[in-house]
Amino acid sequence: MTARRAGFVALLGAPNAGKSTLLNRLVGAKVSIVTPKAQTTRSRILGIRNHGATQAVFVDTPGIFEPRRRLERAMVRRAWRAAGDADMTVLLVDAARRAGAREEAIVACLKAGGRQAVLALNKIDLIARERLLARAERLYGTGCFSDVFMVSALTGDGVDDLLEHLAARLPEGPWLYPEDDLSDVPLRFLAAEITREKLFLRLHDEIPYDVATETADWQEFDNGGVRIDQTVYVRRTSQRAIVLGKGGARIKAVREAAQAELADALDRPVHLFLTVRVREGWPDDPERFRDLGLDYNV
Repeated sequence: MTARRAGFVALLGAPNAGKSTLLNRLVGAKVSIVTPKAQTTRSRILGIRNHGATQAVFVDTPGIFEPRRRLERAMVRRAWRAAGDADMTVLLVDAARRAGAREEAIVACLKAGGRQAVLALNKIDLIARERLLARAERLYGTGCFSDVFMVSALTGDGVDDLLEHLAARLPEGPWLYPEDDLSDVPLRFLAAEITREKLFLRLHDEIPYDVATETADWQEFDNGGVRIDQTVYVRRTSQRAIVLGKGGARIKAVREAAQAELADALDRPVHLFLTVRVREGWPDDPERFRDLGLDYNV
């Protein structure tokens, strides 16, 4: 009988490297929201994949960048802490984007920590092969990486090979979560994240980063349906008007899109109600940090 294996794999990378897309691909279900905007992920999201006798628990982390605000500092610290606690680390690099200071800083931190990672070059469908190979050779030459994989998180190319490699190298031991679990994220939190994703997709400039969502109430009905009441927080009154849109058109579109995805995910009727409120100091509220699993004292 094949021995069981289980362990944590941290997914690290700069903002927009594709970590959440890769997590969802590895798990085979959507457990982390995805948008084209940087810094979408604010907290630690676990995705669980059972592969043969191995249970791989993937940790989607906030993108690593140069933080300015308290919330951003806490997000970056959470990412590095996840890497330090994990059995294995995957550094995901957007191969279609030119190497820059962020990439060099992440590699330097890995080297300083003395732990090797697995390098995954993402978006390989968007870059010429010779450039891709040169990028892989340069990064592997830093001595920070045990192995290199070339993947497309969007199409799935190369992801199975990466999964096989990771699963074979996690430590032997009992599984950490029940066999049917895909994530440890509570449904109330996931529902709020789905609404935040729809807001990110419809808002521009800095406004998405000043928006938070919270599931205030969850009521189950005898017919199998559910009513979900959520609050959308913004920092300024002017932002509330933008989130609502002319005649409430934008928030209506957000509600409809989030409600449809939640109904599909939960496989039952969903009635979603959104309230938009101004809460000036929410990014510095210790309670918000606790909800996100972040350290306030950074």
